[in-house]
Amino acid sequence: MMQLAQAPWSLNADGEPRRIGVELEMSGLDIDACAAVVAQYFNLEISAPSRYERQLTGGEHGPWKIELDSRWLKKIGRTKHDLDTFAGRLGQSAEEIVARVSSNVVPLEVVSPPLPLLELGRVEGLIQQLRNAGAKGTSDSVVNAFGMQFNPDIPSRDPAVLTACLQAFLCLYEWLLLRADIDLLRRVSPYVDPFPRPYVLHVLDEHYTPNLATLIDDYLLYNPTRNRALDLLPLFAHLDPERVARVTDDPLIKPRPTFHYRLPDCEIHLPGWGLQAAWNDWVEVERLAADHLRLAGCRAAYLDHLTHPLERLVGDWPQEVAARWLSQER
Repeated sequence: MMQLAQAPWSLNADGEPRRIGVELEMSGLDIDACAAVVAQYFNLEISAPSRYERQLTGGEHGPWKIELDSRWLKKIGRTKHDLDTFAGRLGQSAEEIVARVSSNVVPLEVVSPPLPLLELGRVEGLIQQLRNAGAKGTSDSVVNAFGMQFNPDIPSRDPAVLTACLQAFLCLYEWLLLRADIDLLRRVSPYVDPFPRPYVLHVLDEHYTPNLATLIDDYLLYNPTRNRALDLLPLFAHLDPERVARVTDDPLIKPRPTFHYRLPDCEIHLPGWGLQAAWNDWVEVERLAADHLRLAGCRAAYLDHLTHPLERLVGDWPQEVAARWLSQER
């Protein structure tokens, strides 16, 4: 089995051991069956905040959540239908129809609490248990557009460090996309849109050394949306909530001091699939960001690739990344 790579930063912005949240989208199990698998694996207690949400408590790192990824169903699932009235019975029937139809296209989402990096190995075991119970991933159906998301703690609030991480991601994005082999439905959906080219050129400029306010403002100018493969809105809403609120009031933005990496598919039904490959590729982003000389060279090479039409036509940037710009530890 592939080993989980070690990130270059072991501590978060508060000087504590870094943690990571993991989100897995899937079908094939109903919410109670899924919750039972997770609860048994981690020895947790199950409660039901609504008909479409389960909370699992009793672990040392905080609660797990199992929920249908639908704002409407979660909202309506918290209400009670008065079955003694016609309106109440009609409301229940409509909800049941929507829930039944949605079960084919709306993923069930397993959301971990922030876990110590060393605990990622246990998530691999959970993935195996869910697979054995019948969980299905993206390629199981043409209508599945399921993802796996990582929320690793930021290593620092220093805008220079955050900028380096963003620059490293932009430099490696084409390689990450090729490695991830994203399902066609997710490619054409807006969920993991690439960053706009003008923004990429702006951020990769050798003179781009923004303070935090400028870093956030530039991001919001080009990316006032959650639909990016690396969504920084949760981080920026945590660091400067008023600045973000002036541009977007999306209620799905959850402020937290983490990167929100949304690119990988969830292929939980495939034997041998796990979070190792996607996590190890993310670690390459962090390793590049932490190596100032290598980042400067990679950034200059990628800018040259982007700004010369012939190079764009005949060059192969993912191949160049693999040959020249990955860490020696890989």
